[in-house]
Amino acid sequence: MNVKDILSLLNDFAPLHYTEGFDNTGLLVGNPNALTTGVLVTLDTLENIVDEAIQRKCNVIVSFHPIIFSGLKKITGKSYVERVVLKAIKNDINIIAIHTALDNSFQGVNAKICDVLGLENREVLIPKEGTIKKLTTYVPAKDAQKLKNALFSVGAGSIGNYDNCSFSTDGIGTYKGNENSNPVIGERGVVQEETETQLNITFHPHLEAEILKTLHTAHPYEEVAYELTTLNNMNQHIGMGMIGTLSESMNELEFLKFLKKKMKTDCVRHSNLQSKTIKKVAVLGGSGSFAIKNAINKEADAYVTADCKYHDFFSAENNILLADIGHYESEQYTKELLHAYLTKKMPNFAVVLSQINTNPISYF
Repeated sequence: MNVKDILSLLNDFAPLHYTEGFDNTGLLVGNPNALTTGVLVTLDTLENIVDEAIQRKCNVIVSFHPIIFSGLKKITGKSYVERVVLKAIKNDINIIAIHTALDNSFQGVNAKICDVLGLENREVLIPKEGTIKKLTTYVPAKDAQKLKNALFSVGAGSIGNYDNCSFSTDGIGTYKGNENSNPVIGERGVVQEETETQLNITFHPHLEAEILKTLHTAHPYEEVAYELTTLNNMNQHIGMGMIGTLSESMNELEFLKFLKKKMKTDCVRHSNLQSKTIKKVAVLGGSGSFAIKNAINKEADAYVTADCKYHDFFSAENNILLADIGHYESEQYTKELLHAYLTKKMPNFAVVLSQINTNPISYF
């Protein structure tokens, strides 16, 4: 396998198309055509992680966090970021980051937190906008099913737990080819009327190039008429955070103790206790103070996240138990998630889990 094959597998799991605008994902260091000797999966890429990759004969590092977040004007080794990049280049190590693409995935970071906490009846906390597109095209009625099948085969028509979804209407299409045309049906210079099917299929934006390639390949006409639109509909399977329910209700203290145990932390910063029962829980790995109101609006009893500032705890307004478990602690299971996925997809290939704890914060 080469590096771009690894990128393709990751893109199937968490499409990079859904990376947030401020983020930096994909291949950050390296050559997409380089042959892969092994993959090391980590939460962060630090100098000791590069050393570990070398020692374990892995020339690809799949990292959740990007080592290069903003632009580098110089690479002289003065910062830890520059030293990592230099060491990776010197040793032919390729670095891939997936970050907010995995945050927005329905099977990503927040799904893993839900797994650890045993949350049921899950849904996305903040569905991402602009992630549903629709293709409308016109095809001779006798060829409609063949075209639909071709489009379905490359991912069009998938809605949540359903696939092969489309809507069709029949009508009469007209056209007249000029002297340079070569009509499949009819003759040049003659107005042709044809019974056609108007085909409407939704698809995910990251599939657009493949959808259009398939449309032009499978469509019988010389000139293919089609329309693409971006829908305002919220995508219930792409977005930040998740919300679900505990199998059994707990009081606030029971929940905080449960949270400390499951998330392996000795420190949980939380808002005032209100003697409320905790049943519905919202989660968002990493810095999630921006979603406090979303959790309240979804009527969550508790919101588990990280990096909350002093005034963020006032934002709970006694409507929700806000629990800050720490950035690393909220994302610590992410590398296991990535390792399990890549191991399943490449069972005969060396995919190893980093043994290094990259948490930069210590508690006294």
